Amino acid sequence: MVSMNSIHFRRWVTQLEDSGHEVYWFDIKDQGYIPSLSWIQQITDWKKGFLKKKGRYFLKRKFPKLYQRLSEKFDVKISIGFAKAVEEIQPDIIHSFALYTTCVPMYEVMKTNTIPWVYSSWGSDLFNKSNKPDYDITVPKILKRVDYLFADCHRDFKIASANGFKGQFLGVFPGGGGYHLEALKKYIQPVEKRNIILVKGYENELGKASVVLNAVRILDLPEKMKVVVYGSTPALQQAFQEEETGFQFLSAIPHKALFELMGASLISIGNSISDGMPNTLLEAICLGAFPIQSNPGGASEDVISSSENGLLIEEPLQEKHIASLIKTALENKEMIHNAFTLNSVKAAKELEYMKIKKRVVKAYNSIQ
Repeated sequence: MVSMNSIHFRRWVTQLEDSGHEVYWFDIKDQGYIPSLSWIQQITDWKKGFLKKKGRYFLKRKFPKLYQRLSEKFDVKISIGFAKAVEEIQPDIIHSFALYTTCVPMYEVMKTNTIPWVYSSWGSDLFNKSNKPDYDITVPKILKRVDYLFADCHRDFKIASANGFKGQFLGVFPGGGGYHLEALKKYIQPVEKRNIILVKGYENELGKASVVLNAVRILDLPEKMKVVVYGSTPALQQAFQEEETGFQFLSAIPHKALFELMGASLISIGNSISDGMPNTLLEAICLGAFPIQSNPGGASEDVISSSENGLLIEEPLQEKHIASLIKTALENKEMIHNAFTLNSVKAAKELEYMKIKKRVVKAYNSIQ
């Protein structure tokens, strides 16, 4: 496994625990040992060429330009550290997660061997070309070497095929694996008790939470309805100050707290101009919040049938469009109730942890 340390990677790789496979993890950002993954043989502490014990974070934070120069001069290059790991382990399979984070720096090593290469496309990996002037050269070059592909939406298989991928498609899976639905039941409140419009607060080059909040301000919301924004940036909070808007802002929150919020939310909204299959969309489905979700390249329509179990945002930069979707949801109680039922069935059928895990292990076992 070649990945940065992220919750999605940790959840995914945990599916292989007790599967009979011997698993190694090359921590591509060398962020340190992860106790919760003690069953994996972790390749860490391979990078540091200066300040090996203390002071790196302080230097990086206070003197970023100096840190960058020292890192370029003294730190071990990814290709060298990775090549050493491959030589020592002699793996049967190499699986990399995210194209620009892992596949690009690995490529020089992978092009010189014939080890089966599995690639998991995450988020905007293949769909978003902005700020990637080398996309049309780099992406096809890598995809022609990749032997197997996991994706979190059908869209990315189509994009990969159009850009040189000729290998075996292992299927569409949630990027972090399935969900323990039985454990989530305690968070799920009846539709009648829900009074929150929950908004994913990502505001950056791709995330467009501000458009959603402007859309909400157009509407005359029912008095009991609250607007809660999670994962919000300081800039977004400053632009929509709580005392003026009445919106409640939460920055980073634990996963459990997000589950509690989703289980109490009538509507869950995520809006971006580029993404794969949002994990927060899948979580909304599992926890009974009516999803209103952007649909870049048709990714979200894998799980949302518009006006049945959710609504699709087709114009993510148009606040009037989003306002009309929110208004439709608030005024159509029958649709909300039907979606609650439909999504509970969808979750049980398509997102349950053990069902996904069995499919994932079977996919790995099919690799030659």
